[in-house]
Order: sequence, then structure tokens, then C-alpha cells
Amino acid sequence: MAFGGESLAGRLDERTRGAAVEVDAGREAGEVGVPVEEVDPGMAEGGIARHHDEPGPVGGVLDAEVREVALPRGTYCVVGHGATVDSPVVRIVVARCQVDYAGRLSAHLPLATRVLMLKSDGSVLIHSDGGSYKPLNWMSPPCTVREGVSEDGRAEWLVSATKSDDTLRILIDEVLHDTSHDLGIDPGLQKDGVEKHLQELLAEHPASLAAGLTLVRREFMTAIGPVDLMCRDADGLSVAVEIKRRGDIDGVEQLTRYLDLLNRDPALTRKGAVRGIFAAQEIKPQARVLATDRGIACALVDYDALRGMDDGEHRLF
Repeated sequence: MAFGGESLAGRLDERTRGAAVEVDAGREAGEVGVPVEEVDPGMAEGGIARHHDEPGPVGGVLDAEVREVALPRGTYCVVGHGATVDSPVVRIVVARCQVDYAGRLSAHLPLATRVLMLKSDGSVLIHSDGGSYKPLNWMSPPCTVREGVSEDGRAEWLVSATKSDDTLRILIDEVLHDTSHDLGIDPGLQKDGVEKHLQELLAEHPASLAAGLTLVRREFMTAIGPVDLMCRDADGLSVAVEIKRRGDIDGVEQLTRYLDLLNRDPALTRKGAVRGIFAAQEIKPQARVLATDRGIACALVDYDALRGMDDGEHRLF
């Protein structure tokens, strides 16, 4: 039995990578090792004649379109009038192709060699050798990817958005590379050196900002938000510390607002005005000028030194 120019047995066997698939056209019946459903071409679009949720015999398949239904991760599926492009895992294809996007706007990528990426989350991305990480075009999940042949005989992938009429049509002249990988579950990005880490380290070592500085409290609350660190200096004066990875003018303005409120609190100003320290791994020149003009001290933070990772023996300077 033909299916998209290839026997159903051959196509399903290829998509399931070894699952038992036998089709006997003489008996108009088949034996499949994957869950399938039969669609009667005479029924309304999307109508399903029969379900086969378990592997086993399928009868009368010549008069119906047979397709696999949603399968567990790691298996392949055949949907509609052509097979869905294999993407239960991340699939990377390097191909000479042209791409046309239609929907809220139209876009065309002429014939060139590109990287096609089909991710297991359902997204499809088209990359070139430039543009850094950003794809030239893409379709976000949920979407359906169907594989077929165009009128001029070229391989065609049609990507259709599930929640809109947007489509991405990829015409492939030549496949240079095609590989699939199961990446498993990603633990997610674990950032190092974020403001939270800097705050924790500076709370443990406040004297690295100024000699004699001791911690009173982290996240000292004000009416407009928390000050990162509230400290006392060697003279017993209150010191508010605002911490940033990269210090800019906005950070100085934020600390200025905190200081304005803190200096209205008699409990904090018994021995003198609350002063501020603007601490960051990098402070922009404009921010430093503004901080100095407002009487705010600036302190550069050496993150590696705070973590005890700084090795002075291997420094050039």
C-alpha cells in the first residue's frame, strides 16, 4: 500500500526504527507495531474512522489513510497526508533550502545552506552561519510539522501553527547532514555572580567594602523597598549599601532615594546621618561622578576574591 510515494510498511518501519510493521495489500490488512488511527478520506477533515491504540492487525487499510497517533517520547509519528518530520528528540539538519513564512507578515529566505533545528518541545528554528544565537526564522510551539513533496519534486516541510494560521514552508534541495539526539532533561541555567550571590558574600565580609564595617541586617526594609545591606562603621554610624553587578546611574538614584528615607528615621541618625556605599563589580564613569556629587562612596567588588578563588601567585600584576 502506497503512502506518500512510499509503502506504508517501509515508512512506518523507518519512523519506528525497528517496530514490527507488516502490510499485506492482497488481504487489505496490516500488522503494525505502533499505535495508529485510520482516517476515512470521505469523512470531514480530521474525522477518525477507527483507533488502534495497541499494536496489532489493521483491516481495510487500503480505503483509509493510516496514521500514527501521539506517541511517547523517543518514538516517531506519521500524521496527515505526509509523515511528520522526525522530532521526538532534537534533530539538526544542514540543508540547501528556501523558506517562506506566511501569517501576520510574509518573509522569504532564498535558496542557501542553512541549519534546521527541530526541538522536542515542538519548536522549529532556521539558522544561518551569522546572526549569533538568533534564528533567521522560527515557529514557536505548539505547531505541526509535515513532510512531503512539492509540485516540482523537492522535499517539502510544512510547519503550521496550532493556534493561528501562520505557516512556515521549507523547500529542501539537498540534505548535507541529518542527525538526532536525545538531550534528556536539562537542569536549567545556574548563574554565578548574580546580585544575590554578591549580597551574600558581602554580608559575610562587610569589611571588604570599608574598614571597620559590620553587618546589621540584610534586606533592610524601607517604604519603597529593601536596602541590600544595613551596616555600621567603626564610629557607630549607619551605612546603607546598594549592590549591583554593573553599577549605572539608575543604581545611584535608587540608593539616593533610600538614603532620603533612612535619614528621616531618628533611630538610625542618633550619631549622625546615614551614609551610602554603592558597591558593584563594575561602575560606569557617569554613575561614579553622580555618586561622588551626592556624597555616596563607590566600592568595586572583586567577586573571585570574595569567594576565595583569587590566586595571587598566578597574577601578572
